Amino acid sequence: MNSQESKIPRHIAVIMDGNGRWAKKRLLPRGAGHRAGMKRLISLAEHAFDIGVKYFTAFALSTENLQRSQEELDGIFSLFREYFKTNVETLKKKRVALRVIGDLSLLPSDVEALVKNGEEATKEGARGTLLLAIGYGGRQDIVRAANEAVKRGKEVTEEEFSALLFTGGIPDPDLLIRTGKEVRLSNFLLWQSAYTELYFSGKLFPDFSDKELDGAIRAYGERDRRFGKV
Repeated sequence: MNSQESKIPRHIAVIMDGNGRWAKKRLLPRGAGHRAGMKRLISLAEHAFDIGVKYFTAFALSTENLQRSQEELDGIFSLFREYFKTNVETLKKKRVALRVIGDLSLLPSDVEALVKNGEEATKEGARGTLLLAIGYGGRQDIVRAANEAVKRGKEVTEEEFSALLFTGGIPDPDLLIRTGKEVRLSNFLLWQSAYTELYFSGKLFPDFSDKELDGAIRAYGERDRRFGKV
C-alpha cells in the first residue's frame, strides 16, 4: 500500500490484546503468546515506518498488568531484557528513535537501565519514533501531569498540560487500533485520544498482520475527521 491509496496516519497507537488467548488456543503457556506478540510488534512497527507512519505507540504493559502472577511478569520482564539487548542497535541503524512512556520505577532496576540506555542510543533517529508504553496507565498519566502543574503554582492551558504528560512533544494518535475483540480503551492514552479514530479488530495480536494494518489504515482514510467542526 502506498500513500496514494490511503491517507497515512502520522501517529498510530496499538493495544496489543490477545497474546495470552493466542497461546491458550494452541495449548501453549502464556509466555509463548507474549513472545509471539513481541515478534509481531517488531515487524508491525517496521511496516508502519516503511509506509510513512512517523510515530508508532504500543501498549506493552499496563499498570493493571502488574497485578498478574509473578511468574507471568518475570517472563514479560525477560522479554523486555531480550528486546532491549538485541533490537536497540537495529533501531539505531534504521534511524528509529525509541521512547518508553510510563513509570519506569515499577520495573526491575536492570530493565529500567536497559530502557534508558536504549532511549539514549537511538535519540537521533529521524525516520520515526517507536513508543513503548510500559508500566503505563492513562489515569496515572493525567494525575501525574496534574500534580506537576500544581507544583508550578499556576493554571495551565491544554497545550501546557499536554506537554506535562508522558507523551509530551509527541502528536496525539490519529488512529488507535485494538486487537483481540475487546471494544474499550482500557486506560490507554485517555487524554491523547480525545479525537483519535478508533479501530477494533477481532484478530488476536500475534495474528494481526501487516495486511491487517493496511486495512485499518484504509478504513481510517475513509473517515471524515472534523474535530467538532462542521
